[in-house]
Amino acid sequence: MTFDHRGGLTLVTGASAGIGAEFARRLAGRGSDLVIVARREDRLKVLAAEIEAAHGVAVTVLPCDLADPGAAAYLAGELRGRGLRLTGLVNNAGFATSGPFVGEDAARLRAEIAVDVVAMVELTSAFINDLDASGRGVLVNVASMAAYTPVPRMAVYGAAKAFVLSFTEALWQEHRGTGLRVLALSPGATRTEFFDIAGPQAATGGRLHTPDRVVETALRTLDRRDPPPSIAVGRTNRLMATLGRLASRRRSVMLMGALTARSANSG
Repeated sequence: MTFDHRGGLTLVTGASAGIGAEFARRLAGRGSDLVIVARREDRLKVLAAEIEAAHGVAVTVLPCDLADPGAAAYLAGELRGRGLRLTGLVNNAGFATSGPFVGEDAARLRAEIAVDVVAMVELTSAFINDLDASGRGVLVNVASMAAYTPVPRMAVYGAAKAFVLSFTEALWQEHRGTGLRVLALSPGATRTEFFDIAGPQAATGGRLHTPDRVVETALRTLDRRDPPPSIAVGRTNRLMATLGRLASRRRSVMLMGALTARSANSG
């Protein structure tokens, strides 16, 4: 079964590149109109023109910095003012800081939490009633493999993504039987601009996924008759997610500490 997105309207954050842009393309290919959100308006306009030409759907461009207080309220107001009601929401925007917590810039950490956690919660709160009311709503929150265990040298990012995973899985249970499909997506290391911001030392080795594979995994999961609350991309990541939940907290954090220290020393 392929989930029917035709005639829907999906908001995608972090849509100017990488996984967000791929979500926009693939959802448009399935017939959904789009609202695409990111800071870089020029990139959004290029993507919108590409998608409208390729798929004949309507694309609304809303440049916005989700680190700004009130960003979610601004976006909700813009959509209401235009008479637009969502059937889908993909909270993809996020970024990471890396390195020892001591010495991290407090303002940068505040922005990281604002984008990765606060905006995600506030956007979900702003639109979940519309998603529910549509009878065929979709909510995807992008978590991370960092959600499954504490991550030394990326302490705030790992904690933020653990929040995303726990929050989303709880909503999955709350909305079972309503028609709203809720999914936490953990891509693992992916070939995007993520490491341009977090730094190459944030990588812990292994092959990088492509945005296409990440989004294909998400959509294929949502196509299931009874989708799970969360999915990790790739067999190895799914195994690691399971092991992360079975291993002791002490063992998990020590292993991640060794991996991130090795990445930092090789960077």
